[in-house]
Amino acid sequence: MSLDRRQFVSFGSLGLAAGAAVLTLPVYAEPTEASGELGEQSPLFAEIAPPQLPATFKATEDNILGPYHRKLAPFRAKVTPPLEPGELLVVRGRVWGLDTRKPLPGAIVEVWQANAAGRYDNDDPATPPKPGVFVNRARVMTDESGYYEYETIKPGRYMIGPNLWRPAHIHYLVSASGYKPLVTQLYFKGDPYNESDDFIKPSLIIDPLVKKFRAGSAQLGTFDIVLAKA
Repeated sequence: MSLDRRQFVSFGSLGLAAGAAVLTLPVYAEPTEASGELGEQSPLFAEIAPPQLPATFKATEDNILGPYHRKLAPFRAKVTPPLEPGELLVVRGRVWGLDTRKPLPGAIVEVWQANAAGRYDNDDPATPPKPGVFVNRARVMTDESGYYEYETIKPGRYMIGPNLWRPAHIHYLVSASGYKPLVTQLYFKGDPYNESDDFIKPSLIIDPLVKKFRAGSAQLGTFDIVLAKA
């Protein structure tokens, strides 16, 4: 059983908010109702660890942009709308400079994804999104230690042709002054469509941990980004 949005909101003041406080940008206030108790007082990520170089330190591989990118998504650490159905997922990481081997403060991490049913907010030309309305899209800025974090739900898979499916993934566009912009994607270990996908790269697959509570569970993923010098 996964935490629904109402259950997670009751935990937010003690949980994600504690982690998101390190962001240089505030979480958007969104009207939700809180109900239920998780029965635990520890945050999702108990603490923000000091910067440590990724085990394999090389430039993060790129990936396709895809047809559903939209410019100027809002800055917020909560990607999904209030009460969005789906399996709760929190992703964190650091952005690094390949040349300096140091974290990059002030980098912009833009993410966008499908909802749990595999639909993007702009995938139906007959019903385009309203100007300025962005669903399941956000930008965050890394703090002084290169750290970023956002809350979302695990995206759904979707079909792109006869018997062809894209595995669950989250799109990334990462930029920092003096470095090459990176377009890439994050994938999930164990997805049944990973092996048949034409675009996936093994280095972009993460294996989220599952943290269980009395009311359910949340997936916690780490995805570090290493940018090449411009």
